[in-house]
Amino acid sequence: MDELSLKALAKINLGLDVVRKREDGYHEVRMVMQTIRLCDRLKLTRTKEPGIRLRTNLSFLPVNENNLVYQAGKMILNEFSIKEGVEVLLTKRIPVAAGMAGGSSDAAAMLYGMNRMFGLGLSKKALMERGVKLGADVPYCILRGTALAEGIGEKLTPLAPMVSCPVLIAKPPISVSTKWVYQNLKLDDGTKHPDIDRLIAALGEKDMGKIADSMENLLETVTIPHYPVIEEIKERMRTLGAVHAMMSGSGPTVFGLFDGEKQAKKAYEEMKKSGLARQVFLTSVF
Repeated sequence: MDELSLKALAKINLGLDVVRKREDGYHEVRMVMQTIRLCDRLKLTRTKEPGIRLRTNLSFLPVNENNLVYQAGKMILNEFSIKEGVEVLLTKRIPVAAGMAGGSSDAAAMLYGMNRMFGLGLSKKALMERGVKLGADVPYCILRGTALAEGIGEKLTPLAPMVSCPVLIAKPPISVSTKWVYQNLKLDDGTKHPDIDRLIAALGEKDMGKIADSMENLLETVTIPHYPVIEEIKERMRTLGAVHAMMSGSGPTVFGLFDGEKQAKKAYEEMKKSGLARQVFLTSVF
Protein backbone atom coordinates (compact mmCIF):
# COMPACT_ATOMS: atom_id res chain seq x y z
CA MET A 1 0.00 0.00 0.00
CA ASP A 2 1.16 3.55 -0.76
CA GLU A 3 -0.46 5.45 2.11
CA LEU A 4 -1.45 4.62 5.65
CA SER A 5 -2.97 6.61 8.54
CA LEU A 6 -2.46 5.32 12.07
CA LYS A 7 -3.34 6.22 15.65
CA ALA A 8 -0.70 5.99 18.39
CA LEU A 9 -2.61 5.65 21.67
CA ALA A 10 -1.40 7.00 25.04
CA LYS A 11 -1.15 4.92 28.21
CA ILE A 12 -1.69 5.49 31.90
CA ASN A 13 -0.50 3.39 34.83
CA LEU A 14 -3.31 2.07 37.03
CA GLY A 15 -0.61 0.77 39.38
CA LEU A 16 3.16 1.17 39.49
CA ASP A 17 5.57 -0.58 41.83
CA VAL A 18 9.36 -0.68 41.67
CA VAL A 19 10.55 -4.02 43.04
CA ARG A 20 14.31 -3.45 43.11
CA LYS A 21 17.31 -1.83 41.46
CA ARG A 22 19.27 -4.30 39.35
CA GLU A 23 23.05 -4.53 39.15
CA ASP A 24 22.97 -3.17 35.58
CA GLY A 25 21.37 0.06 36.86
CA TYR A 26 17.87 -0.68 35.55
CA HIS A 27 14.91 -0.97 37.92
CA GLU A 28 12.63 -3.97 38.02
CA VAL A 29 8.97 -2.95 38.00
CA ARG A 30 5.46 -4.36 38.35
CA MET A 31 3.00 -2.07 36.59
CA VAL A 32 -0.58 -2.30 35.43
CA MET A 33 -0.73 -0.47 32.11
CA GLN A 34 -3.89 0.82 30.46
CA THR A 35 -4.40 2.22 26.96
CA ILE A 36 -6.58 5.33 26.60
CA ARG A 37 -8.10 6.93 23.50
CA LEU A 38 -5.98 10.10 23.57
CA CYS A 39 -3.67 9.67 20.57
CA ASP A 40 -1.04 10.98 18.20
CA ARG A 41 -1.50 10.39 14.47
CA LEU A 42 1.00 9.12 11.91
CA LYS A 43 0.52 9.41 8.16
CA LEU A 44 2.90 7.19 6.20
CA THR A 45 3.54 7.70 2.48
CA ARG A 46 5.64 5.24 0.48
CA THR A 47 8.34 6.87 -1.71
CA LYS A 48 10.75 5.72 -4.40
CA GLU A 49 13.48 7.74 -2.70
CA PRO A 50 15.12 5.56 -0.02
CA GLY A 51 15.23 6.37 3.69
CA ILE A 52 12.90 7.91 6.29
CA ARG A 53 11.76 11.54 6.10
CA LEU A 54 9.93 12.72 9.19
CA ARG A 55 7.88 15.87 9.74
CA THR A 56 6.03 16.87 12.89
CA ASN A 57 3.69 19.61 14.12
CA LEU A 58 5.99 20.44 17.08
CA SER A 59 9.08 22.46 16.15
CA PHE A 60 11.13 21.31 19.16
CA LEU A 61 10.88 17.59 18.33
CA PRO A 62 13.84 15.98 16.51
CA VAL A 63 13.11 14.56 13.05
CA ASN A 64 16.28 12.45 12.76
CA GLU A 65 17.91 9.48 14.55
CA ASN A 66 16.97 11.07 17.89
CA ASN A 67 13.28 10.38 17.25
CA LEU A 68 11.94 6.88 18.01
CA VAL A 69 9.67 6.97 14.93
CA TYR A 70 12.71 7.54 12.70
CA GLN A 71 14.62 4.75 14.52
CA ALA A 72 11.71 2.31 14.12
CA GLY A 73 11.40 3.01 10.40
CA LYS A 74 15.14 2.75 9.81
CA MET A 75 15.29 -0.53 11.73
CA ILE A 76 12.74 -2.15 9.40
CA LEU A 77 14.24 -0.71 6.20
CA ASN A 78 17.68 -2.04 7.16
CA GLU A 79 16.57 -5.45 8.42
CA PHE A 80 14.54 -6.24 5.31
CA SER A 81 16.86 -4.46 2.82
CA ILE A 82 13.97 -2.28 1.59
CA LYS A 83 15.20 0.05 -1.15
CA GLU A 84 12.19 2.36 -1.10
CA GLY A 85 11.50 4.96 1.57
CA VAL A 86 8.73 6.40 3.73
CA GLU A 87 7.63 9.96 4.43
CA VAL A 88 6.04 10.32 7.87
CA LEU A 89 3.86 13.14 9.14
CA LEU A 90 3.64 12.86 12.94
CA THR A 91 0.89 14.95 14.54
CA LYS A 92 1.47 15.04 18.29
CA ARG A 93 -1.38 15.41 20.76
CA ILE A 94 -0.16 13.24 23.65
CA PRO A 95 1.79 15.53 26.03
CA VAL A 96 5.57 15.19 25.63
CA ALA A 97 7.75 14.00 28.56
CA ALA A 98 4.58 13.34 30.51
CA GLY A 99 4.63 9.72 31.69
CA MET A 100 2.15 8.64 28.99
CA ALA A 101 4.48 6.72 26.62
CA GLY A 102 3.80 9.08 23.70
CA GLY A 103 7.18 8.49 22.03
CA SER A 104 6.98 4.73 22.60
CA SER A 105 3.47 4.59 21.16
CA ASP A 106 4.58 6.53 18.09
CA ALA A 107 7.41 4.02 17.58
CA ALA A 108 4.98 1.10 18.02
CA ALA A 109 2.64 2.58 15.40
CA MET A 110 5.57 3.06 13.02
CA LEU A 111 6.63 -0.60 13.37
CA TYR A 112 3.03 -1.71 12.78
CA GLY A 113 2.72 0.63 9.78
CA MET A 114 5.98 -0.47 8.15
CA ASN A 115 4.92 -4.10 8.55
CA ARG A 116 1.62 -3.42 6.77
CA MET A 117 2.95 -1.04 4.12
CA PHE A 118 5.63 -3.45 2.92
CA GLY A 119 3.65 -6.68 3.50
CA LEU A 120 6.30 -8.17 5.78
CA GLY A 121 3.92 -10.55 7.57
CA LEU A 122 5.43 -10.00 11.02
CA SER A 123 3.27 -11.22 13.93
CA LYS A 124 2.44 -9.01 16.91
CA LYS A 125 5.01 -11.02 18.94
CA ALA A 126 7.68 -10.41 16.28
CA LEU A 127 6.94 -6.66 16.30
CA MET A 128 7.16 -6.61 20.11
CA GLU A 129 10.56 -8.35 19.99
CA ARG A 130 11.83 -5.58 17.71
CA GLY A 131 10.10 -2.88 19.75
CA VAL A 132 11.96 -3.65 22.98
CA LYS A 133 15.22 -2.64 21.24
CA LEU A 134 13.76 0.88 20.96
CA GLY A 135 12.43 1.17 24.50
CA ALA A 136 10.90 -0.83 27.36
CA ASP A 137 7.37 0.60 26.79
CA VAL A 138 7.25 -0.08 23.04
CA PRO A 139 6.17 -3.76 23.28
CA TYR A 140 3.25 -2.75 25.51
CA CYS A 141 2.24 -0.03 23.05
CA ILE A 142 2.04 -2.73 20.36
CA LEU A 143 0.03 -5.06 22.64
CA ARG A 144 -2.33 -2.35 24.04
CA GLY A 145 -5.25 -2.87 26.44
CA THR A 146 -4.89 -3.76 30.13
CA ALA A 147 -1.66 -5.57 30.96
CA LEU A 148 0.80 -6.39 33.73
CA ALA A 149 4.32 -5.25 32.84
CA GLU A 150 7.27 -6.79 34.69
CA GLY A 151 11.05 -6.92 34.35
CA ILE A 152 12.07 -3.49 33.01
CA GLY A 153 8.58 -3.28 31.53
CA GLU A 154 9.05 -5.69 28.65
CA LYS A 155 7.52 -8.85 30.21
CA LEU A 156 3.81 -8.50 29.50
CA THR A 157 0.75 -10.42 30.67
CA PRO A 158 -2.71 -9.40 29.36
CA LEU A 159 -5.22 -8.79 32.18
CA ALA A 160 -9.00 -8.57 32.51
CA PRO A 161 -10.01 -5.34 30.71
CA MET A 162 -10.42 -2.18 32.76
CA VAL A 163 -13.98 -0.99 33.44
CA SER A 164 -14.96 1.44 30.67
CA CYS A 165 -14.98 5.01 32.03
CA PRO A 166 -14.14 8.65 31.20
CA VAL A 167 -10.54 9.69 31.91
CA LEU A 168 -9.52 13.29 32.61
CA ILE A 169 -5.89 14.11 31.77
CA ALA A 170 -4.07 17.18 33.12
CA LYS A 171 -0.40 17.99 32.53
CA PRO A 172 1.06 20.88 34.53
CA PRO A 173 3.52 23.29 32.83
CA ILE A 174 6.58 21.26 33.89
CA SER A 175 8.52 18.35 32.43
CA VAL A 176 9.97 15.55 34.53
CA SER A 177 12.96 13.38 33.60
CA THR A 178 12.21 9.68 34.09
CA LYS A 179 15.93 9.09 34.69
CA TRP A 180 15.98 11.71 37.46
CA VAL A 181 12.94 10.15 39.16
CA TYR A 182 14.48 6.67 39.24
CA GLN A 183 17.84 8.05 40.39
CA ASN A 184 16.13 9.71 43.35
CA LEU A 185 13.92 6.75 44.28
CA LYS A 186 14.90 5.27 47.64
CA LEU A 187 14.08 1.61 48.14
CA ASP A 188 14.62 -0.01 51.54
CA ASP A 189 12.92 -2.31 54.05
CA GLY A 190 10.59 0.53 55.06
CA THR A 191 9.28 1.18 51.52
CA LYS A 192 5.50 0.78 51.30
CA HIS A 193 4.92 -1.00 48.00
CA PRO A 194 1.63 -0.79 46.06
CA ASP A 195 -0.39 -4.02 46.16
CA ILE A 196 -0.41 -4.86 42.45
CA ASP A 197 -1.97 -8.31 43.01
CA ARG A 198 -4.92 -6.68 44.80
CA LEU A 199 -5.39 -4.34 41.84
CA ILE A 200 -5.30 -7.26 39.37
CA ALA A 201 -7.95 -9.07 41.43
CA ALA A 202 -10.14 -5.93 41.49
CA LEU A 203 -9.88 -5.66 37.69
CA GLY A 204 -11.07 -9.26 37.45
CA GLU A 205 -14.10 -8.42 39.60
CA LYS A 206 -14.94 -5.36 37.43
CA ASP A 207 -15.48 -3.40 40.66
CA MET A 208 -14.64 0.29 40.08
CA GLY A 209 -14.58 1.05 43.82
CA LYS A 210 -12.12 -1.76 44.54
CA ILE A 211 -10.01 -0.81 41.51
CA ALA A 212 -9.79 2.80 42.72
CA ASP A 213 -8.88 1.69 46.27
CA SER A 214 -6.08 -0.52 44.90
CA MET A 215 -4.45 2.08 42.60
CA GLU A 216 -1.05 3.41 43.71
CA ASN A 217 2.10 4.77 42.07
CA LEU A 218 5.34 4.42 44.05
CA LEU A 219 7.05 7.10 41.92
CA GLU A 220 4.74 9.75 43.41
CA THR A 221 6.98 9.57 46.51
CA VAL A 222 9.79 11.12 44.44
CA THR A 223 8.02 13.44 42.01
CA ILE A 224 5.33 15.08 44.18
CA PRO A 225 7.66 16.48 46.91
CA HIS A 226 9.61 18.30 44.15
CA TYR A 227 6.52 19.34 42.16
CA PRO A 228 3.62 19.99 44.61
CA VAL A 229 1.37 21.11 41.73
CA ILE A 230 0.87 17.39 40.94
CA GLU A 231 -0.78 16.89 44.36
CA GLU A 232 -2.83 20.05 43.81
CA ILE A 233 -4.18 18.65 40.52
CA LYS A 234 -4.97 15.31 42.18
CA GLU A 235 -6.87 17.06 44.97
CA ARG A 236 -8.77 19.24 42.49
CA MET A 237 -9.82 16.19 40.44
CA ARG A 238 -11.05 14.40 43.57
CA THR A 239 -13.00 17.52 44.60
CA LEU A 240 -14.54 17.55 41.12
CA GLY A 241 -15.83 14.01 41.55
CA ALA A 242 -13.02 11.71 40.35
CA VAL A 243 -13.34 8.18 41.74
CA HIS A 244 -9.55 8.26 41.89
CA ALA A 245 -6.78 10.58 40.68
CA MET A 246 -3.14 9.59 40.32
CA MET A 247 0.11 10.50 38.59
CA SER A 248 0.90 8.46 35.48
CA GLY A 249 4.35 6.89 35.14
CA SER A 250 7.14 9.15 36.40
CA GLY A 251 4.87 12.18 35.90
CA PRO A 252 4.03 14.96 35.81
CA THR A 253 0.67 14.11 34.14
CA VAL A 254 -2.26 13.36 36.44
CA PHE A 255 -5.29 11.34 35.37
CA GLY A 256 -8.67 11.09 37.03
CA LEU A 257 -11.20 8.30 36.55
CA PHE A 258 -14.89 9.21 36.59
CA ASP A 259 -18.12 7.24 36.96
CA GLY A 260 -20.14 9.32 34.50
CA GLU A 261 -19.69 11.42 31.36
CA LYS A 262 -21.61 14.43 32.69
CA GLN A 263 -19.45 14.79 35.80
CA ALA A 264 -16.28 14.23 33.76
CA LYS A 265 -17.22 17.00 31.30
CA LYS A 266 -17.86 19.43 34.15
CA ALA A 267 -14.52 18.49 35.73
CA TYR A 268 -12.79 19.02 32.37
CA GLU A 269 -14.15 22.58 32.12
CA GLU A 270 -13.24 23.38 35.73
CA MET A 271 -9.73 21.96 35.33
CA LYS A 272 -9.15 24.13 32.24
CA LYS A 273 -10.24 27.22 34.20
CA SER A 274 -8.06 26.36 37.22
CA GLY A 275 -4.75 27.30 35.56
CA LEU A 276 -3.05 24.33 37.25
CA ALA A 277 -2.47 22.49 33.98
CA ARG A 278 -1.11 23.56 30.60
CA GLN A 279 -2.77 20.67 28.75
CA VAL A 280 -6.15 19.20 29.66
CA PHE A 281 -7.93 16.39 27.78
CA LEU A 282 -11.08 14.39 28.33
CA THR A 283 -10.80 10.91 26.91
CA SER A 284 -11.75 7.35 27.86
CA VAL A 285 -10.38 3.88 28.49
CA PHE A 286 -9.59 1.98 25.27
